[in-house]
Amino acid sequence: MKAFFPGTFDPLTNGHLDIVKRASAIFDEVVVGVYRGSEKDPLFSSQERLQMVSEMVEHAPNVSAVTYGGLTVEFARSIGARVVVRGLRALSDFEYEFSLSSMNQVIESDVETVCLLTSPQFAFISSSLVREIASLGQPVNHWVPTSVAERLRAKLEFNRKQALFRE
Repeated sequence: MKAFFPGTFDPLTNGHLDIVKRASAIFDEVVVGVYRGSEKDPLFSSQERLQMVSEMVEHAPNVSAVTYGGLTVEFARSIGARVVVRGLRALSDFEYEFSLSSMNQVIESDVETVCLLTSPQFAFISSSLVREIASLGQPVNHWVPTSVAERLRAKLEFNRKQALFRE
């Protein structure tokens, strides 16, 4: 069975990778979907995020990565995924995911949502917290892969230089 794991992945965290690894042990195929459009004003472009995800999953024979837009459940159906995988960190995640899953069932009843509880060591990690910590000059190597931490540092430095140039 094919599963679809959607997200913004801005940036990809070790928690995301934990969900990918665990989903790939359950499902025959896992497609990681990097969402192109976002209200979150991503730091990295969708192509940069796709590249980071692709590099981190290239060793897994049953995992691939794509960018997508539009409704997640419709994209999942279009690629033949019968399951949308989501990670749950806290009760607040459950409430959001419950609402999303309920709406998705109305739109596409043949696609199920499967939530995996985040491993305890990753339960507090979020991309937004990682971005904030990195923007304040602190290392984030505990929460993201080394190559992602390096890209994050470079992107933030580039943005700082661009801001100075505009002033």
